[in-house]
Amino acid sequence: MPTTEVADQTPHTRAPAPQQPTRRRFDLRERPQLWLVPAVFVVVVLAWEYGTQLLAVDEYVLPRPSQIVEALQRQLTDEQFWGHLWVTTQEALLGFVIGVGAAVLLGTFISQIKVVEATLMPYIVAFQTVPKVALAPLFVLWFGFGLTSKVVMAAVISFFPMLVNVIEGLRAADADRIQMLTVFGASKTQIFRMVRLPSALPFIFAGLDIGIVFAILGAVVGEFIGAKEGLGYLLLQTNYNFDIAGMFAVLVVLSVMGLLAHFVIRLLQRRLAFWAEDTKVIGA
Repeated sequence: MPTTEVADQTPHTRAPAPQQPTRRRFDLRERPQLWLVPAVFVVVVLAWEYGTQLLAVDEYVLPRPSQIVEALQRQLTDEQFWGHLWVTTQEALLGFVIGVGAAVLLGTFISQIKVVEATLMPYIVAFQTVPKVALAPLFVLWFGFGLTSKVVMAAVISFFPMLVNVIEGLRAADADRIQMLTVFGASKTQIFRMVRLPSALPFIFAGLDIGIVFAILGAVVGEFIGAKEGLGYLLLQTNYNFDIAGMFAVLVVLSVMGLLAHFVIRLLQRRLAFWAEDTKVIGA
């Protein structure tokens, strides 16, 4: 009698694949700053608002946050305010572009030629020690009360942090990688493009981050010395009129400008230098 093989009817089931833990982007336990930052802001504002009332602090000394918000609302509905904002933004951006461009070119030149570095660095260090704010009256005298003097001030004050970061970043390239590429016959241009520039990007973005804030500062300082428009000029006008709440409102706008510029630079850094960790600013 032929034997028949009975097929195994037991279903073969695969073990379920282990599920990857889903990372919650807004997990408050892993990122407590998501609630700590707004909580601190709320506590400070409430303490400021009610503390000034309880202590009967005069508004000409320290206005309440509610008064600052009212002054800010008045300014935002005024067309002249937007003109002042545009002037300061223009001065800061133009000065930032000029200062950064000059720093990148000069920093690259200095870092690649040792003779140039040995010759120019003493002068650069000496000029760096001069308080840049003290140069504002000279720039106004040389370039007038118009846009040019503020652009020059913003360019000079943002130039040195960027220059030092470019030089240090290009020096930070891995010597072993450079030696390996040299052995394989790579040119200096190829080594610069493949090793030195990627190594310098974190430093460059660190310089950009502080440079844009310094550019805004330089534009406002230039407007303090001599100007007929701009947020610095508006600050002086509110001071003369004893509009302290208006002064705080302008300071809030300047802070927002700096924060927006900072976030734009950080966003570009995450896109272009995503492999690098946060780098400390050099030459600030």
